[in-house]
Amino acid sequence: MRTAYLDHPGPVPMAHRGFDLDGLENSMRAFDAAVRLGYRYVETDVHATRDGVLLAFHDVSLDRVTDRRGEIPELSWREVSRARIGGVEPVPQLEDLLGAWPELRVNIDVKSSGAILPLARAIERTRSHERVCVASFSDQRRQAVLMRLTRPVATSAGQTTAARFRAAAALPHLVRTPVLTRVMRGVHGLQVPVRHAGVEVVTPSTIEAAHEVGVFVHVWTVNDVPEMTRLLEMDVDGLVTDRADLLKEVLLARGQWVS
Repeated sequence: MRTAYLDHPGPVPMAHRGFDLDGLENSMRAFDAAVRLGYRYVETDVHATRDGVLLAFHDVSLDRVTDRRGEIPELSWREVSRARIGGVEPVPQLEDLLGAWPELRVNIDVKSSGAILPLARAIERTRSHERVCVASFSDQRRQAVLMRLTRPVATSAGQTTAARFRAAAALPHLVRTPVLTRVMRGVHGLQVPVRHAGVEVVTPSTIEAAHEVGVFVHVWTVNDVPEMTRLLEMDVDGLVTDRADLLKEVLLARGQWVS
């Protein structure tokens, strides 16, 4: 079943943790900056506090980007709410992000098992099924969220499924289609790096294989203009970037920007 998240004409530009050039990643200010640039898609990760409050935040710890310290699963929301990203911006709850821009598509990476139930509840409460994509390095975490939802959502493969896809994509054309179909059953796409452990992940043949069975390929995290251009010419379906400004310029120049 298709959802609104999957309906975008042309390559999807996705703002990684919002648009941040000032050390304010994953803040409401960063997400607002992406929206003001005309972005329809943003990416965030989620963690849950000790008392089950779901945060739109990348790290398991507050230490790197806020003025406080501590592991999020060991802290209460009251404690986390005092932290400031870059010393100025509060840590947002996922529902803040979903509520602020009701049409915004949000790619959500489930970073821990403690975030599974809070994420399912947040999607249900905000009725955001149509405009989210549930992702995770862990297929088990991703599937655990999906089974708790009352309606379908877009979803991308975890590492195990992605590895199986790459193996199947290398099979001879005559036999690979049924194998790829079986591997990607229930998954709408792949969100992968250009390369992993020195091996090219995104190649013309893997993109062709994905499109053969109707799944998208989004590539992260691409911040270099020549690399953006190279991947777009390979017909990838989306790019995740920290440089939302540069990606917009590239897509405008190619006539592929959709605001």
